[in-house]
Amino acid sequence: MTKIIRTALIGLGNVNRNFLKLLEMKAERLRTQYGLAFSVTCVADSSGVAVNPAGFDALQLRQFKEQGGRVQQLPGFVPERTPAAVLTDLPRADCDLVLEASPVNLQTGEPGLGATLAALARGISVVLANKAPLVLAFRELHELAAANQAGLAFSATVCGALPVLNIGRRDLIGAEILALRGIFNSTSNFVLEEMTQGRSYADALSEAQRRGIAETDPSLDVEGWDTANKLVIIANSFLGIHPQLADVTVQGITQIRGEALATALAAGNTIKLLASAQKTPAGYQLTVGPVVLPKTEFLAQCSGWEMGVEIHSDIYGKMYYKIWEREPLPTAAAMLRDAVNLFEAR
Repeated sequence: MTKIIRTALIGLGNVNRNFLKLLEMKAERLRTQYGLAFSVTCVADSSGVAVNPAGFDALQLRQFKEQGGRVQQLPGFVPERTPAAVLTDLPRADCDLVLEASPVNLQTGEPGLGATLAALARGISVVLANKAPLVLAFRELHELAAANQAGLAFSATVCGALPVLNIGRRDLIGAEILALRGIFNSTSNFVLEEMTQGRSYADALSEAQRRGIAETDPSLDVEGWDTANKLVIIANSFLGIHPQLADVTVQGITQIRGEALATALAAGNTIKLLASAQKTPAGYQLTVGPVVLPKTEFLAQCSGWEMGVEIHSDIYGKMYYKIWEREPLPTAAAMLRDAVNLFEAR
């Protein structure tokens, strides 16, 4: 018997559009292997929210957005209501799951934070690709989810499809993490690699924007804040501490010049933007910044589109993982993974 998961998509950018593509590609496998089907009953973009209890057609919805359509043009459009307000009033029978992939807003967290709070308060499970709600309210969200028996999953928020959080939360049980280092931002990694090959910072960044790697405003990436956000989520998830963004020492790559990269290269080294959580007698030291690495090291060999992490623990030894991720499809797949894990056993 197939269980229907009535799903709200908050944000219809690259990630949730690729989630719709996965529903087209994998519907039969989801039904036969996991006994699940996803019906998209609510959608939201910057123009507003639309509701269809019978479910929007995934293919038609994706094509509509890719052709420039806006939610306010859809049947079921709800005028002048935020996603949080609609989720608060939506009949509980019309929504089991929220997939939150709206743009990151570190000032207020909106609209993602409000939508997540509204859903969890009603016992509706949430899967996040948006980091802001976790950075701003990690403990509050978990307490609210527990109080209302709602699922909360967010493996897509750190390194896309690379299951860093799953490894730390599920596969390192009982471990004391002695050190963790990672390359968590492919934009800065690409820019540094291009600069190593002789491009100026400005040219390398322009190339990243031309290829669609970097946003029009790339400050979160190149100034280190995207990496810091991910480090905060990791620390709260499985390091046993509860830091905020202000507890991370952050330096980006904007001050690195080609001469420094050339000097490192001549010495058999490279420069990478690293997140680091180092265990000390006083607790964890959390930093983000450029680090000179011997080219023989694992993270030094994460190039271009790659992201990676190394984890040193007391009982599991040293682990090294990396991923090559050039498009949003793997991040959408991580959201699908979370959703299936939340509902398969229910």
